Amino acid sequence: MRHPEPAQSIATALADRYTVERELGRGGMATVYLAEEKKHGRKVAIKVLRPEITASVGTDRFLREIGIAARLSHPHIVPLIDSGEAGGFLYYVQPHIPGGSLRDRLEENRQLPLKDALRIAQRSAPASTSRTARDSCIAT
Repeated sequence: MRHPEPAQSIATALADRYTVERELGRGGMATVYLAEEKKHGRKVAIKVLRPEITASVGTDRFLREIGIAARLSHPHIVPLIDSGEAGGFLYYVQPHIPGGSLRDRLEENRQLPLKDALRIAQRSAPASTSRTARDSCIAT
C-alpha cells in the first residue's frame, strides 16, 4: 500500500483550516509549507516537524514548549498563530513573510554586506535573548 506524500498528508490533516499551496523549504528539523488560512484569508507558513524529530521530542513536550513560544512577544520574533498535532504530524503556524530566508540570501550573494549583517545581528540579538530567558524552546 502506497502512503501519501507528506505534503498531501498534512494538507488533508489541516484541510478544515488551511489550504496548503506548496513546499517553501526543508531543513534538518522540519518542512515548511505555504498555505492560506481559510478563516482570515491570509498567507501563512506551516512548519511540520520531521517524523524522527517528532519521535524524539514527543507530542506532550512539543505542545508544552510551543506553548512557551506562543507567549513570546518581541518586534523581531515572528508570532505563532496556531500549533498542534494533526494526522500524526506536529506543526506550528506563523505568518508568511515573503522574500526568502537568510539562507536564500546567503546562497544568492555568498556574503551579506556588512551593513546588512550588522542590522540583522542588532535586530535578532534582543529577540534571541528574550527567547532564551523564557526557557529554551524547540529549535527551528
